Amino acid sequence: MGPIARLSKTRRNGRRQGESVRIRTECSQAYARSALLYDAPDQIVLEGLGVVARAIQIEKVEKFKKSQSRADSLHAKYNIATGAKCVSDEGWGHLQIDATSLYILTLAQMTASGLQIVFTLDEVSFVQNLVFYIESAYRTPDYGIWERGDKTNNGLPELNASSVGMAKAALEAIDEMDLFGCRGGAESVIHVLTDEKQHCDTILHSLLPRESTSKEVDSSLLSVISFPAFACSDPELVNKTREKIERELKGKYGCKRFLRDGYQTAREDPNRLYYEPAELKIFENVECEWPVFFTYFILDGLFTGRDEQVEEYRHLLNSILDYDDSGSVLIPELYFVPADKVDLECESPHSQKRYPGGKFPHMWAQSLYFLGCLLYDRLIDPPELDPLNRHHFIAKNIDLVIQIALVAEDESIKEELSVHGIDSQTVDELRPIHVHPARYLSKAYTRLGKNAKLGLSGRPFLDIGYLGTSKLYSHRKTIFAFHPQFMDHEQFYLSWDVDMLVDFIQSNLAYLKRSWNLNGRPTMTLEVTRYLLGEQGHKTSMLKLLQKLNSGYSMGARSVRDVAKNEIAD
Repeated sequence: MGPIARLSKTRRNGRRQGESVRIRTECSQAYARSALLYDAPDQIVLEGLGVVARAIQIEKVEKFKKSQSRADSLHAKYNIATGAKCVSDEGWGHLQIDATSLYILTLAQMTASGLQIVFTLDEVSFVQNLVFYIESAYRTPDYGIWERGDKTNNGLPELNASSVGMAKAALEAIDEMDLFGCRGGAESVIHVLTDEKQHCDTILHSLLPRESTSKEVDSSLLSVISFPAFACSDPELVNKTREKIERELKGKYGCKRFLRDGYQTAREDPNRLYYEPAELKIFENVECEWPVFFTYFILDGLFTGRDEQVEEYRHLLNSILDYDDSGSVLIPELYFVPADKVDLECESPHSQKRYPGGKFPHMWAQSLYFLGCLLYDRLIDPPELDPLNRHHFIAKNIDLVIQIALVAEDESIKEELSVHGIDSQTVDELRPIHVHPARYLSKAYTRLGKNAKLGLSGRPFLDIGYLGTSKLYSHRKTIFAFHPQFMDHEQFYLSWDVDMLVDFIQSNLAYLKRSWNLNGRPTMTLEVTRYLLGEQGHKTSMLKLLQKLNSGYSMGARSVRDVAKNEIAD
């Protein structure tokens, strides 16, 4: 037996052993859970950060994937004792993409740290469907982190940068994550479409430093540009957003959530759920200030090495801390201006004393405060809170070269391209690579997360974007390449317009060069047919484009002979 054959056999045995470990792990955990439920049948075991609690609403996940309707959204609140819902579908602004995204992000970080939170393939299927639940965050208006939606508080959702950014971070963190850890296999890995991550990234960068159409700025963006999401890859935009929050929302007792925020102020009518259309004006300069955002600034400084920022906000926070009888730190939810001082505060902002209100202590602020203390005293290090190292900015490859794989329809097309100095391959020469239209890839993705027992149908049949069709896929020792979606004649009639198709290809190349952030080079697979080349002796726009691509001077792309086979060799 030669060395290559021995290596192949070793790899096969390794895969088999890995699958055996995964199966043994799943069976043992299933047995342990059944025994626990048998001993305590009246209890609901809440494991995996609420996997079971959210699984109670599986039908909502299934509906929301197709509708993106707020009526079908997961609940934002659950009974901590039973895991059941505690308010009605209409009784709360449940559609909060950021909440589900934070759950997925935390699950990924904890799994990466070595903890195993998910133990069965049913739970893996549910998490995979949660990924499908949030992947459309870039085009799904929600109620946001404050559960009110539009700034005017009229009950309407809107597209929020904090939700899009948290979704982007979650998708990046969970992608290719084995939820069984070192004891897993191929079936316990979560997959995310590259284009969905990029769409979220594009929308996030277009929104910042704004939070939304109605909110000029929002302190919740601190959780997106810094811990825990670290979602923005543009350092200048991060600084711009941070500075805008400090300039417009910072106060003595904390930061305002956003400008003209009436929540818990003396002028807010607690008996009305929504505001009148012109009511926001009365809240100007008397918005409540939230200490929790000082803790975010402290954490941001500790992660980024901004020591002056850390000391400044520790001093501000220490000046407003409260203590119980035992000396333990207590942080209130917010500080408000009393009713008899509102007019004076409006005339001279930051002149009046504020008093603690809301929840006391505020567990959100408490937890982040203690986290900051642990980091400040160096009892823990940033990588322990961020095992995936999201806080390290990674610049995109500006020298990216896009590989073009030209697939000739038959030998005559190949010979004609060769006459013009263009290298290509026929389908037979590409073996063992199989080339298919993008709709085949869409069909394959519908099988992800499919679970008949739980009633989960997997991902809806949707188009695959440019990034998704610019990768090679391996399944059962077979390698697959896919044409871009716009080249599918059966689903996109404009592909019969050759000049239009040339424009699409050029746009695709520009998009790939701007957006590709994966390892290796993107590979665009183009099928060249007689229809695209036209009659012999006539130089069509497609032939001119192919010659330009072959020269290596179109949008930074170049064609490499036998590119697909070279990719396998790599």
